[in-house]
Amino acid sequence: MSKNHRYEVEIAWTGDQGSGTSRYDAYSRDHLVRVPNKVAIEASSDPAFRGDSTRHNPEELFVASLSSCHMLWYLHLCATNGVVVTGYADAALGTMEESVKGDGRFTDVLLRPRVTIGAGGDIEKAKRLHEDAHRFCFIANSVNFPVRCEPSIDVSTL
Repeated sequence: MSKNHRYEVEIAWTGDQGSGTSRYDAYSRDHLVRVPNKVAIEASSDPAFRGDSTRHNPEELFVASLSSCHMLWYLHLCATNGVVVTGYADAALGTMEESVKGDGRFTDVLLRPRVTIGAGGDIEKAKRLHEDAHRFCFIANSVNFPVRCEPSIDVSTL
C-alpha cells in the first residue's frame, strides 16, 4: 500500500519598496521561505533576474534538493549494506537553459559526491550504492531531465 506525504511551505514576499510592482525595476525579488518550526530561508531570484546574490535562489535550492536527497539515500544504503561512510561532500552542478522568450528549464544536474569510507571498506560496493541511491531518490524520480552522478571514493587511513 502506498503512502502520501505532504510538505507545507509558506513563501512570503518581502520586496515591496514602496510602490509594489508598479514597474519591473521598482521592487525587490526578496522573499522568505518558511516551513513550520524551522528557521526561515532568506531567498531571492538569481542575480541574472534582478535578484540579491547574497540570498539563496530557487534554482540553487532545487539543485541542493537533488544533492541532499541522493546523499540521504546513499548514507541509508551504506548503513544497511555494511559500508561505513566517514565523510561525504558534494559539489553539485545544475544546468538551466533559458530560451529567447525568457522561459527556461533545467537540462541536466551533475552530482559529484566525494565519499570517504572506513579502512578496509569495499570501494566497488560503495560506488554501486550510488546507483541504488539514484533509483530511490524521490526528487530525482520527479524530474524530467538527467541527473548524473560521478562519485569519487576514498578509503580512510585511520
